[in-house]
Amino acid sequence: MMPAKAWASRTPLVALTAAMSMTAYGAAAQLQDGVRPSRAAAAVATDDYVVGPWRVGLRRDTQTLARLSPAGEPGFSFVPTGREAERSGDGYNHLGDINLRVRAPGGPWRDLASAHRRQANRPLPTGKGVLAAADITPSLAGDSPVTVERRWLDERGALALRFRIANRSSAPIEIGVLGLPMVFDNIITDRTLEQAHAQASFTDPYIGRDAGYLQVTRLNGGGPALLVLPERGTPLEAYVPLKNPREAEPGSVFVERTQRAQTFEGFYDWTVHSLGYADREWQKAGEPWNAPTARTLAPGAVMEVGVRLVPSPSIRKIEATLAASGRPVAVGIPGYVVPTDQQASLFLRSSSPVKTIESLPTGALEARPAGQVTGWTRLAVRARGWGRARLTIGYANGEKQTVSYFLTKPLDRTMADLGRFATNEQWYEGKGDPFGRSPAILTYDDEAKRIVDVEPRVWIAGMSDEGGAGSWVAATMKQLDHPTPDEVAKIDRLVDETVFGRLQVVTGPHIGAVQKSLFYYDPKAFPTLYGDPARWKSWTSWSPKDAGDLGRAYNYPHVAIGYWVLYRVARNHPGMAMRHDWRWYLDHAWLTVAAMMRDAPYYTQFGLMEGDVFVDILSDLEREGLAAEAREMTRLMKGRADHWRTLRYPFGSEMAWDSTGQPEVYAWMRRFGYQPQADVTREVILGYDPTLPSWGYNGNARRYWDFLYGGKQPRIERQIHHYGSALNAVPLFDAYRQNPADIHLLRVAYGGMMGAVTNIDQRGFSSAAFHAWPDTMRWDPYSGDYGMGFYGHAVAAATYLVEDPTFGWLGFGGDIDRRGRDIVIVPKDGARTRLFVAPARVWITLQAGRIAAARYQPATKRVILTLDPATKDAPVARVFAERTGDRAAALAVGGGVAERGGYTVRLGTGPTEVTIGG
Repeated sequence: MMPAKAWASRTPLVALTAAMSMTAYGAAAQLQDGVRPSRAAAAVATDDYVVGPWRVGLRRDTQTLARLSPAGEPGFSFVPTGREAERSGDGYNHLGDINLRVRAPGGPWRDLASAHRRQANRPLPTGKGVLAAADITPSLAGDSPVTVERRWLDERGALALRFRIANRSSAPIEIGVLGLPMVFDNIITDRTLEQAHAQASFTDPYIGRDAGYLQVTRLNGGGPALLVLPERGTPLEAYVPLKNPREAEPGSVFVERTQRAQTFEGFYDWTVHSLGYADREWQKAGEPWNAPTARTLAPGAVMEVGVRLVPSPSIRKIEATLAASGRPVAVGIPGYVVPTDQQASLFLRSSSPVKTIESLPTGALEARPAGQVTGWTRLAVRARGWGRARLTIGYANGEKQTVSYFLTKPLDRTMADLGRFATNEQWYEGKGDPFGRSPAILTYDDEAKRIVDVEPRVWIAGMSDEGGAGSWVAATMKQLDHPTPDEVAKIDRLVDETVFGRLQVVTGPHIGAVQKSLFYYDPKAFPTLYGDPARWKSWTSWSPKDAGDLGRAYNYPHVAIGYWVLYRVARNHPGMAMRHDWRWYLDHAWLTVAAMMRDAPYYTQFGLMEGDVFVDILSDLEREGLAAEAREMTRLMKGRADHWRTLRYPFGSEMAWDSTGQPEVYAWMRRFGYQPQADVTREVILGYDPTLPSWGYNGNARRYWDFLYGGKQPRIERQIHHYGSALNAVPLFDAYRQNPADIHLLRVAYGGMMGAVTNIDQRGFSSAAFHAWPDTMRWDPYSGDYGMGFYGHAVAAATYLVEDPTFGWLGFGGDIDRRGRDIVIVPKDGARTRLFVAPARVWITLQAGRIAAARYQPATKRVILTLDPATKDAPVARVFAERTGDRAAALAVGGGVAERGGYTVRLGTGPTEVTIGG
């Protein structure tokens, strides 16, 4: 671990470079695949062109793309222009390369890759609109059964890349893999945060067959964005990583020598045909996004594939750019994660009519035509099963579009499943545990069907760090809106006996400080516990001293969450039996914050995952009239915010780049009125958090290294719905509530918030994340750090009533119905305690009680809430209401009694109505 250097909030810090900000965590990820190639290499000669809005550079030696710059910003390039020299040898892929796996029908597969062992191209004539052309067959193999010609074209101002593949043999040739390397500059290595945000981009795929595309977005969230669009016959069937040689099958030529690391996710193939992978590398994998296909060329037959590179003015304009480019567009409302009790819609826009709609598995999804809406075809969608499902839309022109869905139980049942599983199957007690982990909720291995109590990455079994705290944080957060007496009692014991009793220092000058792990490696003390010593040789097997370190600030929000949730339960559910009164829990939440600033100051210069819980703790201190504590916490947190305000991109981390600090940074910028910095943060989040027609990528904030630290299958790999998805949804929801005209924010946020539901299986086990590589395509067996994402889901779960100028009245998280001139929405989200009525800008939150329904009256902008009947544990509702945006103000709750900044509403044996606004 990097030493925990103290820093004063009054003294601005110099922004850390990538190398300086690396801890042992980041260093291990960055170096796992070996040493990077030297940057000292000869410059690469290029031929330069202007193509519409692009400045284009093609290498003279390989004719691959070396520059793709917006004409108005020549200093920026979407491809790794500044690394062309170091990436000039064999085994380095570029845009313009091709990968093929071919065979005579029934014979063995043979792999051909133009980047594997380059030979001189054979130049071809260039006609009208052709920038450059070459026969690249020599780079495949001298005896290749197919020839490949490549052309770069200027097609009415769009840069196009096209390949002509011909069978020159005397027998049919089956093409089982056809991949086009998509090499864009996502390399953060050796860049400061400012450089990375200015120069690097991330690529997100819509793996939707003929309607598929890539969107390449800049880290700063600014425009233009780049779209890679298919030409006819070039479906995006799969998105396949170009592995490093040590990761790939022995002898594979489909590899990339640029070392994958925490600062480099890797490059991918746009894969047109993938049956050759399904036959070999994917045999043990889960269901791919699309059915694998192959194509057979008769002797002398020719096929063409290609893509076009098109700019979108901004991230928000991507769908408009797709439509203007003649591409089919799909928009799922509220998204692509659909509980079986909720309405959903899929809006389609295409120049060709819809002819067929198919579901796989058959009957899992019901999608029926429901009319036209402002030029869009609406499909009414209902979930009839559980798990992954795929809609295939067939168009009259023969093209097919696939949309990937995830189907779940009703969300109240899903929440109940999670709580029951965590507090039973993961409950660890009475084991005579020498590490003091009893009682506890520990990481679970769903493959082995057992609790993980011994792990060389000691934090995973140690109740701290994200990988060890995740399970008990998830179980705790479930109680925020769904408190269950027996579960609350167990978590109360866990916090009272194990967290404050052992994980936290309980007396002396370090009271409240949090250790890195309760579990540790000490073979002298426990000679038979750990098994094979070879598994315990890395830095991850902390000694007792290292495990007891108090300096990692990232561990403190986990503990603060435990106290804060129990405070909310004790304060708002008087029928719930608790070990302490509400004041004890709130005091200890504040104690944890103060201890973090005292004992772990170094990492507090960064935003912390779940760190926005501190904003809620401060608000609750103020509501309770604890003025001295609130003043001191304000001083400490404002010192952090004032520091971030001095930085252009205040998103540092213990990693070189991260997507976890932005939510807390945003929260404090908003809290202290630093709106310009909040706006920058919002746009940066959109740079790595897309909306796409897929449950896996919609709202999937970029994460790709945390399987190393919390997964059973540790590797650098794009993670689907790791905790970043739901955490980054929280600030986007807030930004939407301030500006309800920007529905893009809501769609991304809702995708991320619901993404956290997909990790929960039918029994309630919650996985750290889904493995996106097509050789796996399944959930990781470890629960790991899932709880950080469930924190984001739990604090963000809400229903949104929206009137959209394109699609009309929409419900996100609830079903809507018209009753005369009124709009009724019935919340079915995971909480039923939060509601935003966008046309009125009314934000309603409940700390006790549930919303059964709401009726909105557009003429008066009045909202009439129907609340559930009283329960034993919650005889009253605690309701807060406010108007958002430029005219932000608290709103009165009719029939309620003002108390602690909100209103207390007495509930009866039947539904209770209250009126807000108007």
